[in-house]
Amino acid sequence: MQKMARPLRLRNECGEGTSGAPALADSCLADNRLNLDVYPDGCCRFLQLFKERQAEVVQVEFLRLSSNDCLLDTTLGSLPHLKHLKSLVLKGGHARDAFGSYQHGSLTSLPSEFGNLRCLTHLDLSFNRLSTLPRCILHLPNLSVLLVSHNSLMTLPEDFGCLSKLTFFSAMKNQLEALPRSIGELSMLQDLDLSENALVLLPEEVGNLHNCTELDLSGNRLLSIPDSLANLKSLRRLHLHSNLLMTVPASLASLPNLSRLDLQNNCLRAIPAEIQALPFVRVRGNPLGETEPSPQADKSGTRRLQRLFLASGEDSFTVTSEGCRVVLACGIRFYFPPGAASDPLQIYFRSLTPDPQWVKLRHHDVLLSRVLELQPHGVQFQQEVQIWMPYISPQTPHHHEVVVRTFSGQSWSDLRTRVKWERKSKKCVAHCCVLHFSWFLVVSRLVQNECRVPAEGTLLFSSVDPNIKVIFPPGVTKEPRSVKLQVLPVSAEEIQEITANAGCRASPLLYLSQDSEVDFLEPVRIQLPFPPGVTGLNLDRSRLHILHGDLEGQTWNDITSEVVLEFTHLYAVFEVTHFSWYWLWYTTKTYIGGIAKKVYERLRLYQVNFIALQRKKDPEQVLLQCVPRHKVDPVLKKLQDRYRGPEPSDMVEMFEGEQFFAAFERGISIDMDRPDCVDGRLSFIFYSHLKNMKEIYVTSPVDRKGQAVKGQVSFYRGAVPDSIPEDASRRRKGPDSLWLATLPIKLPQLKPRWDENPSPLYGFSFPPLNLGNAETGYLTQANLLSIARRMGADWQSIGLNLGLTYQQIERIGYNNREDLNKQILDMLFSWAQQNSEDPDCVSKLITAMKESGRQDIADEVEAIIELGRQKYSESIRRVGLEQESSTEDSAIA
Repeated sequence: MQKMARPLRLRNECGEGTSGAPALADSCLADNRLNLDVYPDGCCRFLQLFKERQAEVVQVEFLRLSSNDCLLDTTLGSLPHLKHLKSLVLKGGHARDAFGSYQHGSLTSLPSEFGNLRCLTHLDLSFNRLSTLPRCILHLPNLSVLLVSHNSLMTLPEDFGCLSKLTFFSAMKNQLEALPRSIGELSMLQDLDLSENALVLLPEEVGNLHNCTELDLSGNRLLSIPDSLANLKSLRRLHLHSNLLMTVPASLASLPNLSRLDLQNNCLRAIPAEIQALPFVRVRGNPLGETEPSPQADKSGTRRLQRLFLASGEDSFTVTSEGCRVVLACGIRFYFPPGAASDPLQIYFRSLTPDPQWVKLRHHDVLLSRVLELQPHGVQFQQEVQIWMPYISPQTPHHHEVVVRTFSGQSWSDLRTRVKWERKSKKCVAHCCVLHFSWFLVVSRLVQNECRVPAEGTLLFSSVDPNIKVIFPPGVTKEPRSVKLQVLPVSAEEIQEITANAGCRASPLLYLSQDSEVDFLEPVRIQLPFPPGVTGLNLDRSRLHILHGDLEGQTWNDITSEVVLEFTHLYAVFEVTHFSWYWLWYTTKTYIGGIAKKVYERLRLYQVNFIALQRKKDPEQVLLQCVPRHKVDPVLKKLQDRYRGPEPSDMVEMFEGEQFFAAFERGISIDMDRPDCVDGRLSFIFYSHLKNMKEIYVTSPVDRKGQAVKGQVSFYRGAVPDSIPEDASRRRKGPDSLWLATLPIKLPQLKPRWDENPSPLYGFSFPPLNLGNAETGYLTQANLLSIARRMGADWQSIGLNLGLTYQQIERIGYNNREDLNKQILDMLFSWAQQNSEDPDCVSKLITAMKESGRQDIADEVEAIIELGRQKYSESIRRVGLEQESSTEDSAIA
């Protein structure tokens, strides 16, 4: 063991540095464990270790690797040499695509030599690309935990039941259509998760799983379940929601240990009275009490559709050819008419935070919702599916309209949308119809008028300002083409405020576009109203300018001398052959292009203030928010009871979809490992109608026992949206050209704590403690330290399953930034200190490990407890013999 504990000097031949890696690898290997899935080059590190320290690596018992690693295939050939391996994790999901989706790993099979890993008890192959279960798995005689969720399995081997020691099996989110009859031979199986597959029938042999305590069959296509399920006397939780069940056997009510029965969102018209009387049964989303419709009713279309109500934790549902109505927890609704799907189809959904890298807003667009992703992408429905999406009511005048925008995989397009205010939910809802699923969001855009231009010509006018017209003469095109018109009114007050010139006036902005790249064959006549206060009677033609802007509004050219201008009492008329932005200005200025560019840019900016508030009960919890100027007072009034802080920052201007950062400075810092932390700065995206708010925990490297820390948070501009001129991000105050604002933050002096004087331990301090008792077995402080070293990146999930709140977990992380060991120790020992008097604390720890997917640690804790019990029993027997012997000696004497 001393040899194994020597520091490992990793020479990274794969390109990246290995700062901090030797110490971590050393501690893991000293305990026969390697957690390398936290590194993007974990496989490279393993191969280097295997090459340089093979004698030590082959002793490893617990190994975690990412199957997103490009060197996975090379690494697989070395793994069968680890004959002592007990737990192996080869999971995907460690990388994300451009839309934030977790990417499946590259694993499609395993080498046959894997069957020689006779000690393996825990195998996790989740989030990969397995289409069949590797045969070598069936040759693992001691396998007790197998996870193959989020793959593409369609069947399980007929002899799957040969895994006689299996206690936990998860194959959720695959494509299983049937189960082998041998599954009933898994006599030791306790937890079976087959949710979100394509199962239609279950074999009767499922009823032979006498030790099964939890069975999850939700999200399948089950029409019925076998009566043999009533034989599962150990069953505690049975999940059958989101299937197609028409009946359920009454015998389920006789299961003695059943404490949860979920029958929601099925096709049950009646439920046995014995089941309905159970206090823990859930039946919402079933057509209970409804009579079976007659064939005539079916033909007339009066049949009532199934209604599905999805809870917040669910992310899928099944649609059949009969159709259904679906309501998500977030308020989004769907209507699938009968015949929309010819075969049962599993629909997956999720809500995404908008990212400007791929959510491309057009000029003057306003985002009103999060992004809804619906899968499978590209599936063509036979009839239109209706979607209702709640959105935030826009604070825009009549020249904007609300539409649902969808992404085709190549570009975004707007759907025909109807909007309404729902009194019951008190929400604005956007309604659209689609034939396929992808990504959807709600935006407010400039009102768009559209027409089809035939060869005979036509007329198009604006519904925002009917004085704006576009006249297409006969012969203007050979093939019909689509033309779109948008108008942005600009008031005289706005022009005067921006230009600081009372003599400057401008007409509404006109934007024209078409679906053809070919110019028109004949000139198109455009009619624009004169700027306010100007008529044909008092017109000074030398002051009138027609400006043409490029598609992005960055360059404005005066084309007055290039077109033929006609005037009426109220309008200016001119002719063009191609489309873009057009603007009529009336001013004494000679070079009007630069002024128009400045005004156009300012019309797209929002005036905002930054706020930084600290929670009154916990000053280390800081709320940061970017608020439009007109909302600042209502927001502060809402928060004043729970938070305190400085006055909002001075007003600054930001574009819709612009990125900005918050940086804590002068002795205050945050956790650098947050996914939204870039170079030590917290990343935000400004959307004027969404909450640009984050609540985080801060800490300080400064010793606060003697004094408070007076720091600050500064806001800096980041990447501006596409097509913004460079000078738009240069007009800044202060020495940093990207600086926006700075607000003070104060962390008060710390009060003395219970752990001020204990002995130091890995740079952290904890009082001595033992968990459990002599009869059931102890977990000593040394045992807890050993467990802590094995947790790795799973510590947060384990902490939540132990009962800690999310706020407690986040605070522990921030208080021990950049030190994973301290984060783990703080979480585990804080929980242990609070629960040391609980007689069931050890069993709770084991359960939390299992629920967090760390069966390996649960097995280790159980082994420690069992060893403690044996030692206790031996000591009792030994003491008993000594007493008996001494009694005999006394009698002889």
